[in-house]
Amino acid sequence: MLKRLGLSRLGTKLAGPKQMPTRPDEDSGDGTAKARPRILGERVAAGSKVAKARMTNEGVDRAMVIGRGMRWTAGWALRTLLILAALWAVLKIVGIFWSALLPVCLALVIATVLWPPTRWLRSRGFSPAAAAVTSLLGAIAVFAAIIALMTPMVSSQVPELTSKSIDGVNKIQDWLEGPPFNVQPEQIDNAVKAITDKLQTSGDKIASGVFTGVTTAGHILVNLIVALILCFLMIKDGPHFLPWLRSIAGRGAGAHFTEMLTRVWQTLSGFIRTQALVSAVDAFFIGLGLVVLGVPLALPLALLTFFGGFVPIVGAFVAGTLAVLVALVTKSVTTALLVLLIVLLVQQLEGHILQPLLQSRSMELHPALVLLSIALGGQLFGIVGAFFAVPLAATVAVTLRYLGEQIDLRTGDLSPGELEPLTPEGRYAAEQAAKDTHPPAKDDLADKLAEL
Repeated sequence: MLKRLGLSRLGTKLAGPKQMPTRPDEDSGDGTAKARPRILGERVAAGSKVAKARMTNEGVDRAMVIGRGMRWTAGWALRTLLILAALWAVLKIVGIFWSALLPVCLALVIATVLWPPTRWLRSRGFSPAAAAVTSLLGAIAVFAAIIALMTPMVSSQVPELTSKSIDGVNKIQDWLEGPPFNVQPEQIDNAVKAITDKLQTSGDKIASGVFTGVTTAGHILVNLIVALILCFLMIKDGPHFLPWLRSIAGRGAGAHFTEMLTRVWQTLSGFIRTQALVSAVDAFFIGLGLVVLGVPLALPLALLTFFGGFVPIVGAFVAGTLAVLVALVTKSVTTALLVLLIVLLVQQLEGHILQPLLQSRSMELHPALVLLSIALGGQLFGIVGAFFAVPLAATVAVTLRYLGEQIDLRTGDLSPGELEPLTPEGRYAAEQAAKDTHPPAKDDLADKLAEL
């Protein structure tokens, strides 16, 4: 009667959720069998419904499971290819317009250094234009003073360096002719003659290279002037950029842009200042070692070490190699080995003490990423690309961290209270992302698997 009226199913729903299959194989103590729930993974009796479902694959089609995995893999593979294609297109566009983008990038790096003194001057009552001009002219004056100090020192030591270089080359030749190398003098003379002939036959190329170098120097001067003008505009009108961007992008996207670009700016500023401090420490100790050992051009080599420090790993290696070569040709092999030891000790001090202490966690990049970034930047855009490689990699890392935070907020793995945004707009964006949390969609396939 109940079945005909359709009430049996209603009674089943009112009785509560369906229980797991039970087995009457336990004695309750009063002589009656007590049913217990089936344990997950327990062997089932032959001929039961569960066993039949497993044998016949009833309810779950194996092809459906494989197809779903293939669709997931194909979807992500296609997305990855599209992302790589977009990155390739971006690199091509940057390469085409690199001559125009170079002054902008250089101005941005200089602005991160000059903004703190500009902000301090503005807090002391300077107008934005006056503060920007004062900071920029002050930086130019410091750089010009360094050049003016180095030029007489280098020019006065060039004759001595030339004569000592000749003596050093003779010492190296005597060293190569002795054990354990035992190189014959004829072999050295033939090598020198081959190099001389190569230079003589390449006179046209060298001459054209000189003119190319003059043209390149002109381009560098023009780019530097444009970069200084752009830097002045950045530190003068920079605080108005984010409000203007919010007015264009809207409240939601503007909040994300404000927080993310503020983090990028802070990261770049911290990176440049940290690298400057680390490079100054390296230059001080290496320069002190060169002075103690009596190596010529100690101060210029120390300054080269300072500026080379802004290209991590590669710059320090090149500067250290040049210092060792100068010590080798002007002093002795023992002095060169001592300089090499000093350079290695300073590099260990930088890598294991200075960098971990001075750089914040948000700026830490794995050495492999640093090397790959420098190699890629140098391959694509030369030495300038190697210089900008690490700041760009740090910017990408900050952007990816911000995107990861937004994903965690939307999945519920992170709450706005656990974050410390740099701007009020960042707090607003985090709260909106937390409200955008969606429960996972119902998975019919998972339900069918759970029934088994």
